[in-house]
Amino acid sequence: MKLKLTNKTVTAVLCLGLATGLLAGCASDDEKGEKGESGENHDNQANLMSQAKISKDDAEEIAQAKVPNGTIKESELERENGHLQWSFDMAVPGDKDITEVNIDAITGAVLNIGREAPDAD
Repeated sequence: MKLKLTNKTVTAVLCLGLATGLLAGCASDDEKGEKGESGENHDNQANLMSQAKISKDDAEEIAQAKVPNGTIKESELERENGHLQWSFDMAVPGDKDITEVNIDAITGAVLNIGREAPDAD
Protein backbone atom coordinates (compact mmCIF):
# COMPACT_ATOMS: atom_id res chain seq x y z
CA MET A 1 0.00 0.00 0.00
CA LYS A 2 1.34 3.37 -0.99
CA LEU A 3 0.80 6.33 1.36
CA LYS A 4 -0.11 9.59 -0.32
CA LEU A 5 1.00 12.70 1.59
CA THR A 6 -0.64 15.98 0.78
CA ASN A 7 0.49 19.44 1.83
CA LYS A 8 -2.34 19.52 4.37
CA THR A 9 -1.23 16.23 5.91
CA VAL A 10 2.39 17.33 6.18
CA THR A 11 1.34 20.68 7.68
CA ALA A 12 -0.93 18.96 10.22
CA VAL A 13 1.82 16.56 11.30
CA LEU A 14 4.34 19.40 11.67
CA CYS A 15 1.90 21.49 13.70
CA LEU A 16 1.12 18.55 15.98
CA GLY A 17 4.83 17.94 16.53
CA LEU A 18 5.46 21.60 17.27
CA ALA A 19 2.55 21.76 19.74
CA THR A 20 3.78 18.64 21.53
CA GLY A 21 7.27 20.10 21.83
CA LEU A 22 5.94 23.37 23.23
CA LEU A 23 3.79 21.59 25.80
CA ALA A 24 6.72 19.44 26.89
CA GLY A 25 8.83 22.59 27.30
CA CYS A 26 6.18 24.22 29.49
CA ALA A 27 5.94 21.14 31.70
CA SER A 28 9.68 21.01 32.22
CA ASP A 29 9.80 24.71 33.19
CA ASP A 30 7.20 24.07 35.91
CA GLU A 31 9.11 21.06 37.23
CA LYS A 32 12.55 22.71 37.26
CA GLY A 33 11.48 26.23 38.20
CA GLU A 34 11.39 29.22 35.87
CA LYS A 35 14.12 31.79 35.58
CA GLY A 36 13.02 35.19 36.76
CA GLU A 37 14.20 38.60 35.64
CA SER A 38 17.28 38.33 37.85
CA GLY A 39 18.24 35.01 36.24
CA GLU A 40 17.73 33.04 39.48
CA ASN A 41 15.77 29.81 39.37
CA HIS A 42 12.45 30.14 41.16
CA ASP A 43 11.42 26.82 42.66
CA ASN A 44 7.87 25.57 42.65
CA GLN A 45 5.91 25.71 45.92
CA ALA A 46 6.20 21.99 46.75
CA ASN A 47 9.98 22.19 46.48
CA LEU A 48 10.12 25.37 48.58
CA MET A 49 7.87 23.85 51.26
CA SER A 50 10.15 20.81 51.50
CA GLN A 51 13.12 23.12 52.18
CA ALA A 52 11.45 25.33 54.81
CA LYS A 53 12.40 24.59 58.43
CA ILE A 54 10.05 27.24 59.86
CA SER A 55 6.34 26.52 59.40
CA LYS A 56 3.97 29.14 58.06
CA ASP A 57 2.21 29.29 61.43
CA ASP A 58 5.47 29.92 63.29
CA ALA A 59 6.50 32.57 60.76
CA GLU A 60 3.09 34.25 61.15
CA GLU A 61 3.62 34.45 64.92
CA ILE A 62 7.01 36.10 64.40
CA ALA A 63 5.51 38.60 61.91
CA GLN A 64 2.58 39.39 64.25
CA ALA A 65 5.04 40.09 67.07
CA LYS A 66 6.83 42.63 64.87
CA VAL A 67 3.56 44.31 63.75
CA PRO A 68 1.24 43.72 66.73
CA ASN A 69 -1.79 45.60 65.34
CA GLY A 70 -1.36 44.19 61.85
CA THR A 71 -3.65 41.80 60.04
CA ILE A 72 -2.09 39.43 57.50
CA LYS A 73 -3.68 40.01 54.10
CA GLU A 74 -1.37 37.89 51.93
CA SER A 75 1.42 35.42 52.53
CA GLU A 76 3.91 33.68 50.29
CA LEU A 77 6.87 31.34 50.54
CA GLU A 78 9.51 32.54 48.09
CA ARG A 79 13.19 32.57 47.34
CA GLU A 80 14.42 36.15 47.15
CA ASN A 81 17.90 37.65 47.40
CA GLY A 82 19.34 34.23 48.18
CA HIS A 83 16.96 33.59 51.09
CA LEU A 84 14.08 31.16 51.38
CA GLN A 85 11.57 33.39 53.12
CA TRP A 86 8.02 33.76 54.24
CA SER A 87 6.65 37.10 53.06
CA PHE A 88 3.62 38.61 54.78
CA ASP A 89 1.68 41.65 53.59
CA MET A 90 0.00 43.18 56.62
CA ALA A 91 -2.60 45.90 56.99
CA VAL A 92 -2.39 48.18 60.01
CA PRO A 93 -5.49 50.11 61.14
CA GLY A 94 -5.24 53.79 60.23
CA ASP A 95 -2.37 53.23 57.77
CA LYS A 96 -3.09 53.10 54.04
CA ASP A 97 0.29 51.50 53.26
CA ILE A 98 0.99 47.77 53.52
CA THR A 99 3.68 46.58 55.92
CA GLU A 100 5.67 43.71 54.42
CA VAL A 101 7.47 41.42 56.86
CA ASN A 102 9.98 38.86 55.54
CA ILE A 103 10.93 35.94 57.79
CA ASP A 104 13.80 33.56 56.96
CA ALA A 105 12.15 30.15 56.41
CA ILE A 106 15.28 28.33 57.62
CA THR A 107 16.23 30.25 60.77
CA GLY A 108 13.12 32.27 61.68
CA ALA A 109 15.11 35.51 61.63
CA VAL A 110 13.38 38.72 60.57
CA LEU A 111 15.01 39.66 57.27
CA ASN A 112 13.14 42.87 56.51
CA ILE A 113 10.21 45.01 57.53
CA GLY A 114 9.13 47.50 54.91
CA ARG A 115 6.22 49.58 53.73
CA GLU A 116 4.69 49.67 50.29
CA ALA A 117 1.68 51.25 48.64
CA PRO A 118 -1.37 48.95 48.56
CA ASP A 119 -1.31 48.68 44.75
CA ALA A 120 2.43 47.79 44.57
CA ASP A 121 3.40 44.23 43.63
